[in-house]
Amino acid sequence: MNGRIVHVIGAGVAGLSAAVRLVEAGLSVVVHEATRAAGGRCRSYYDQSLDLVIDNGNHLLLSGNHAALDYLGRIGSREKLDGPRSAAFDFADVRSGQRWRLRPNEGRVPWWLLDRRRRAPGTRVSEYFAPLGLLTAASTATVADAMSCTGPLYERLWRPVLLAGLNTDPREGSAALAAALLRETLAAGGRACRPLIAREGLSPTFVDPAVAFLKRGNATIRFGERLRAIRFDGARAAGLEFEAGSEILSDDDALVVAVPPGAAQDLLPDLEAPDGFRAIVNAHFRMAPPPGQPPILGVVNGLTEWLFAFPEHLSATISAADRLIDRPREELAAEIWREAAGLNGLPADIPPWQIVKEKRATFAATPAQNAKRPPSRTRWENIALAGDWTRTGLPATIEGAVRSGYKAASIIVGMRASAPRAGIATGVSP
Repeated sequence: MNGRIVHVIGAGVAGLSAAVRLVEAGLSVVVHEATRAAGGRCRSYYDQSLDLVIDNGNHLLLSGNHAALDYLGRIGSREKLDGPRSAAFDFADVRSGQRWRLRPNEGRVPWWLLDRRRRAPGTRVSEYFAPLGLLTAASTATVADAMSCTGPLYERLWRPVLLAGLNTDPREGSAALAAALLRETLAAGGRACRPLIAREGLSPTFVDPAVAFLKRGNATIRFGERLRAIRFDGARAAGLEFEAGSEILSDDDALVVAVPPGAAQDLLPDLEAPDGFRAIVNAHFRMAPPPGQPPILGVVNGLTEWLFAFPEHLSATISAADRLIDRPREELAAEIWREAAGLNGLPADIPPWQIVKEKRATFAATPAQNAKRPPSRTRWENIALAGDWTRTGLPATIEGAVRSGYKAASIIVGMRASAPRAGIATGVSP
């Protein structure tokens, strides 16, 4: 370790992944987190009404999420992900009761489309090529501009997949972000689409091992430490003003700002960032899944969109849920349970439940909001940005958050390598 310090502001996945790479680069790291726990929107907590540890939201990785898997490998928790040996996605239709399983083949050439038993029922092979228009769409185009948003396959595949990835109605979503999703998943073949779930929870998989890794690397993690302001001296950050006191930065010190976009704008003058957001609603029910319940079930023609089966509870996710934020929690729980019970032959009486509403879960993945995303490199010499809302090329996902953290860390390490010391430029990495 040397005397140079990198202050990472925010201990969500973006901040943690940046800190991990900075520690690996041999830098002294201090992580400042405003709350009492790390993880941000990707964490677990004990819920008294359920008497269970649950996640604040359901997050699904795919085997093609290379940065997220690399991050888990570095912190030693990749084996905590669970999933099938090959790509398979189960779906159920609330209206008709019909069920099917989508099973892409491993390679890029989609020969699986020739087998109707592996496709969604009532769909034609030609419908599966509708998203090709996304790949060449302009940056200002919406999904609706680039592909048809009607028909059986749109309702049974493209809408659920794109809605989950964008957390925005696909019709108004960015064609460029939708293309990025598909390019790295379905277009890459089944080997990139194997679903992976953190069975033990988000914190035991993504957060706690990272905190332990950082502590082993002599990083300092300070909880309950909210940054109120950054003091600047010309083109550099010169000091940090916390609620409990201030800290002066040396000429060698640097800063990774890994907080939500609104908080980043409060800290960094004239920063452009997304200012439109979409909600997510999750419903958790304390009941052991019935035998044969798929780990993940896509639901169409219902309020529920995805149903996750965990050892002690079922959990439903609804994306782009702004319309539901003001609905009474009791009504939401009852309606979601009716769907889950009807699809799975469960008792009509609702078990113990919890509704979690995230009003600003992600930025709105529209062309206009995507254009407001800033790069990781800022106009200040010793500040880099991290967060799934920065210019990652992906929607707001765990994969995007990790990539942003890695990018911020590489910028800081590059600053160190090229910074003049005592008037002499050096190309040696710290």
